[in-house]
Amino acid sequence: MQRPFPLPQEDFTLKETAPRLGGGGLGGGDKLTNTYDLVEQMQYLYVRVVKAKDLPAKDVTGSCDPYVEVKLGNYKGTTRYFEKKSNPEWNQVFAFSKERIQASVVEVPKRVPPDSPLAPQWYRLADRKGEKVKGELMLAVWMGTQADEAFPEAWHSDAATVPGDGLASIRSKVYLSPKLWYLRVNVIEAQDLLLNPKPGFPDVFVKVNLGGQILRTRISSSRSANPLWNEDLMLVAAEPFEEHLILSVEERTGPNKDEVLGKVVISLQNVERRLDCRVVSSRWYHLEKHVVADGEQKKEVKFASRIHLRLSLDGGYHVLDESTHYSSDLRPTAKQLWKPSIGILELGILTAQALLPMKTKDGRGTTDAYCVAKYGHKWVRTRTIIDSSNPKWNEQYTWEIFDPCTVITIGVFDNCHLQGGEKANGVTDNRIGKVRIRLSTLETDKVYTHSYPLLVLHTSGVKKMGEVQLAVRFSSSSLLNMLHTYSRPLLPKMHYLHPLTPSQLDYLRHQSTQIVSMRLSRAEPPLRKEVVEYMLDVGYHMWSMRRSKANFFRIMGVFSGLIATGKWFSQICLWKNPITTVLIHVLFVILVLYPELILPTMFLYLFLIGVWYYRWRPRKPPHMDTRLSHADTANPDELDEEFDRFPSTRPPEIIRVRYDRLRSVAGKVQTVVGDLATQGERFQSLLSWRDPRATALFLIFCLASAIVLYVTPFQVVALLTGFYVLRHPRFRHKLPSVPLNFFRRLPARTDSML
Repeated sequence: MQRPFPLPQEDFTLKETAPRLGGGGLGGGDKLTNTYDLVEQMQYLYVRVVKAKDLPAKDVTGSCDPYVEVKLGNYKGTTRYFEKKSNPEWNQVFAFSKERIQASVVEVPKRVPPDSPLAPQWYRLADRKGEKVKGELMLAVWMGTQADEAFPEAWHSDAATVPGDGLASIRSKVYLSPKLWYLRVNVIEAQDLLLNPKPGFPDVFVKVNLGGQILRTRISSSRSANPLWNEDLMLVAAEPFEEHLILSVEERTGPNKDEVLGKVVISLQNVERRLDCRVVSSRWYHLEKHVVADGEQKKEVKFASRIHLRLSLDGGYHVLDESTHYSSDLRPTAKQLWKPSIGILELGILTAQALLPMKTKDGRGTTDAYCVAKYGHKWVRTRTIIDSSNPKWNEQYTWEIFDPCTVITIGVFDNCHLQGGEKANGVTDNRIGKVRIRLSTLETDKVYTHSYPLLVLHTSGVKKMGEVQLAVRFSSSSLLNMLHTYSRPLLPKMHYLHPLTPSQLDYLRHQSTQIVSMRLSRAEPPLRKEVVEYMLDVGYHMWSMRRSKANFFRIMGVFSGLIATGKWFSQICLWKNPITTVLIHVLFVILVLYPELILPTMFLYLFLIGVWYYRWRPRKPPHMDTRLSHADTANPDELDEEFDRFPSTRPPEIIRVRYDRLRSVAGKVQTVVGDLATQGERFQSLLSWRDPRATALFLIFCLASAIVLYVTPFQVVALLTGFYVLRHPRFRHKLPSVPLNFFRRLPARTDSML
């Protein structure tokens, strides 16, 4: 398959911008509140419709069916509709963007927070002829900005085409992830089980179920009516603990056939919470068994059968719900263990430019974009800008920072639920792109304003979906506290005192993301599952040839400095530059004669390198790098394999080709690993007497070396060794050295491999 033509690298660069923050730069314009100094001011005409009284009757019952219509130019909004009510109350706010106001009807006061809300007033109603009629309407009209507290819940003029049941899906909202706990279930033993009469030993195990999380213990090795397990099972529980823990003792009676011997249901509200490694008290629980009699299910209590459990909610762990590479929070679950915050992160979501059309409406492409930002437990969602490829949000949000070595993620999505109701069922919001910013790469108290490219990888290759403009500021409350965090462990203590296995962490992370996505999808407006999973990088661990290549070249980049140093030293040894080689000889003699200068010289050299590189320090936050990710050079077949689901849905012919390719790559990796093992086994064979002659020669060499090094000063030995390594090429041979020849002849365990 042909490799796609890569886009120019300059299309994917980060661009610095100069927006008019706070209404006119950092020092000019009207003063907004401090929480809105990272965005551009957007003026709105606000109309609050509070209530009406003494409305004229329209029928013999003396009542009417009122609603209010607010019209400005070509924009029209309506309140809720009441049936047969002459004194209705709406308390709805309508916001008209100043950029779209086409007429100026009245002069209205201007309000800037933190001023109190403007008091509404009663206005007499007039008919179409301008004559006063019975009835009054309470209104408040003012000019404000997006900093007004009425802004999030207001009806906006740019959403005039959205039906009433779709308005809830376009408002800006702040969400909080559920508080997650690790639930440790220590299944110890059971007693007096009523086993099925059958030949052989019983196969008894315990199944644990918590809200769809199902784990099983191993089959008890005791093989009796009193089985013993003493096995720990870890699950994820979310407050307010709506689900109950269900444990069932089951016996395997045949292939894929299990019979329940007893069951117990435990409320998590009664489970003890612990903050450290202390042992919690165990408890016996009686097992219940459900029997079917006369077509009805009845509960039969078996007091003779019971199970011994030790349950605890471990608050000393941090529940991982996102990739460890992009963690935005590292605090333990228990709030008592939290350290004081070290600063504040402020994010201004300004605008987006040149967004590509994501769907078709009335025969033309359109995009209804909104942003989602996630840091720690707090998620924010901007309002949806209808039918615009250059939306302007200008919304600002704030987070408390507890660790600078964390990442904030900002994603841009296309809202596909504007119709609301049944029309939106089964529809998913389209991803436009996302940005990650690591806080440790930001200077404190500096405002970063950049336009970030929104890059998405498709089966056809990497594609730029547009750009999003952000303003970021990281403010530190205490420099000493922030520097002290670099000396603390990355994760809470429980991860090191009582560590979880990698397989447990993978399983628990998957369950955590499922719980978070389910809870946030139940909010109003919902933060849907596809949005949450994209922000949390669900599926990042799946196999990808492109990502494997990128990681290989990342490793090569890490070792490139050592490789360059080795080449430079090789040139020194070969006297490519005699002056440099002579200077190295002089330096070597000084360090050998004065060994106390070795470590100070090394650290001084590192200090000077760091000071020298300070001039070229990065001035911009990091962003998505297509070249580092090998996204611009991956061929379509590799990308198609990366986007394939698990298990695969591709035809057998394609799967066979990919399997053969994977075998080829794995064969090369296998060869490299085998070569490394061979070198290590040769070191082990020096003293193993596997080759008696080689071991005898090595022992004689060790004895002679011990005698020579004892009677010879160390500085003389070091000088002779250094001069031998740095000797002139005329004293060198192209053949391998004697020690290398001896090492290559040592035996390894490859002879014993099948």
